[in-house]
Amino acid sequence: MAQALVIGGGPAGLMAAEELAAAGHAVLVAEAKPSLARKFLMAGKSGLNLTKDEPFETLLSSYSEAADWLRPMIAEFDAADVQTWAQGLGQELFTGSTGRVFPKVMKASPLLRAWLERLDAAGVQFRTRWRWLGWDDGQAIFDTPDGRQGFNADVTVLALGGASWARLGSDGAWAPLLRDKGVALSPFAPANSAISVDWSPHMQPHFGAALKSVRWMAGELESRGEAVISATGLEGGGLYSLTPALRAGADLFVDLVPDVTASDLQNRLAAKSSKTTVSQWLKKSLKLPPQKIALFHEMSKRYATPKGQETNALKQLPIFGAGLRPLDEAISTSGGVPRAAMDDGLMLTACPGVFCAGEMLDWEAPTGGYLLTACLATGRWAGRNAAAWLDRTA
Repeated sequence: MAQALVIGGGPAGLMAAEELAAAGHAVLVAEAKPSLARKFLMAGKSGLNLTKDEPFETLLSSYSEAADWLRPMIAEFDAADVQTWAQGLGQELFTGSTGRVFPKVMKASPLLRAWLERLDAAGVQFRTRWRWLGWDDGQAIFDTPDGRQGFNADVTVLALGGASWARLGSDGAWAPLLRDKGVALSPFAPANSAISVDWSPHMQPHFGAALKSVRWMAGELESRGEAVISATGLEGGGLYSLTPALRAGADLFVDLVPDVTASDLQNRLAAKSSKTTVSQWLKKSLKLPPQKIALFHEMSKRYATPKGQETNALKQLPIFGAGLRPLDEAISTSGGVPRAAMDDGLMLTACPGVFCAGEMLDWEAPTGGYLLTACLATGRWAGRNAAAWLDRTA
């Protein structure tokens, strides 16, 4: 039996391990943290969004510039396949009104537990607290509880994650190890990021309040989705898909009344009594909640909205001082191992026999099941191609 090494115990790594074991190879999974799939479990705390049940081309379009690259991988493990896979691990699923697919229990732990049991039955071995340090004379070197350990592998799959949520294992520390081997990497940048805003004390009572029924705009991107006002700025699914435009320097705007036309707003404003304040008009005529009114005043005062121009501000309110939160706080990252550094099977051209999968690859997608779908699909692709490479070199 050929010895396969998978470094990284998240969904991509576990999927690669399963494919290698199914092909008849001995597999060792090495994970730096004390337990496996920590980011996966954290994602499940708010409801594990497995995938998005939508037509394949619609699903694929969410990977934007990486769509062509990922097409064959996701075509072989798309949203329907993700659901079949989860059901095969004993999970009952349901699909929400937006097409997002969840386990009925909502948590990640039952699925992970069943998956690890299946991998264990297939002979996959696991080592935790094994931090990869690179290679030395062909051996993979690890810092372990028992000291420095070397491991000889016939093939290796790297599934080391991106560069956010370092406390869960995705710290990007692998990047210099690959650069030393001649792998040209794309720089890491935040993806699916919250927004920093330096609020005035006026906004403090609204921390934790959700901004619903709004449209966010940045550059050529826009999104209908809610966001929460936090002490550090704004966060939520309505904003995350705008990260590429914000990263490129675009300004952020919000339409506080997307279902009311500008002309209708202007008519309502013209009908306002001279004794009625703008705040009263926003509350009584437009029925805006306190957090929307507070945001309107916070931002319109910063650029001194001229009297009579309030409707323009309501439809395109600039969020002044908006910037992305630090890299480690982002849900995911762009950058990492680019397509040009690998062959079609995800093997590093600079390191024959070394394959890559998951978020360490240079692709990004919005939240909503797309991240996990691509991690599973690329892990499966890397595992299958690693097994095929072993067969060719045997």
